[in-house]
Amino acid sequence: MEKQNFAAIVRAMEIYFDGLYQADSKTLANVFHPDAWYVNALEGDYMNRSMLEYYTVVGGRVLPAQTGDERDDQILSIKFGVNRMVFVEAQMTMSGRVYLDYLTLIFDDGEWRIIAKIFSSTSIMETT
Repeated sequence: MEKQNFAAIVRAMEIYFDGLYQADSKTLANVFHPDAWYVNALEGDYMNRSMLEYYTVVGGRVLPAQTGDERDDQILSIKFGVNRMVFVEAQMTMSGRVYLDYLTLIFDDGEWRIIAKIFSSTSIMETT
């Protein structure tokens, strides 16, 4: 069962990365739970948004895919909790920034969905 869950979580993360790169809130809605929360942990820039607020922001972005922005994303770790909860640490580089995401997924209605996203980012210049 854990092997099946692992594959399903990896697939959910692929949808998540695709949605971010395409700035597509409809794609992201396929992986986020409707009750999920988005939290920005940047110092001095704290945000706590509902999914509706988050999708509005995503819909207003310049698409990294259209600007030729190179995509670099990876799952850094997957940690299984109880049978319906998983913690994923992920990283994505796009739009001149390196994003570090801590995502909590729950198994709901037969699929893995992100219920919480807490992230931070730095400019690529800060990491070199």
